[in-house]
Amino acid sequence: MTTMITASSVVKANLPCSSRISSCSDFSSGHSWRPLEAAKHYRTHGVRSLRITCAATKTAKSPAEEEWKIKRQLLLEKRVRSVDVKEALRLQNENNFVILDVRPEAEFKQAHPPGAVNVQIYRLIKEWTAWDIARRAAFAFFGIFAGTEENPEFIKSVEEKLNKDSKIIVACSAGGTMKPTQNLPDGKQSRSLIAAYLLVLNGYKNVFHLDGGLYTWFKADLPSEGEED
Repeated sequence: MTTMITASSVVKANLPCSSRISSCSDFSSGHSWRPLEAAKHYRTHGVRSLRITCAATKTAKSPAEEEWKIKRQLLLEKRVRSVDVKEALRLQNENNFVILDVRPEAEFKQAHPPGAVNVQIYRLIKEWTAWDIARRAAFAFFGIFAGTEENPEFIKSVEEKLNKDSKIIVACSAGGTMKPTQNLPDGKQSRSLIAAYLLVLNGYKNVFHLDGGLYTWFKADLPSEGEED
């Protein structure tokens, strides 16, 4: 990413010019660029702008990072239904629905509905760059994703296990909701709703969402299995 800093904007800034551009990799000369000197240089040499290329560039926002209102709107347009745990079990047994468990792999191995398929939408953190830390801080606003980062192979991994015509019920721990409430007029997003959004965005046609999440499934004492069973 290339950042344009004009001399006039430097003069108006409250911070010294050196502190505004100290993070950029190609401004390494020994000159002291104070605001008045920058303005004088501009008048003397007719420099219209300073082109500065920063070493740490901001990457484009991924679909998973889209605003929840936009995600919710598409989910409603694509008629993604939320089903309770008992209906999900019936659909699984009678209508060949597959439960897509998008929790981290370790949680899936501990316990999951029989026949569920696991593709984690967020994985354990692998990178610790400044930009990755900033992105995780933004996700932390929702109270989830602690210690995880977006799995860039999510859709590819799902496509390897389920075709676009598969009947899918997406599930995570808490579930989230698209139903409006007094405190949450747009509902509340969750990993499973984000996963459902990515699925319909990539051409999956029969996508449902598990209301209440797998926490409700286990609490209702519905069938489950794990590696220890």
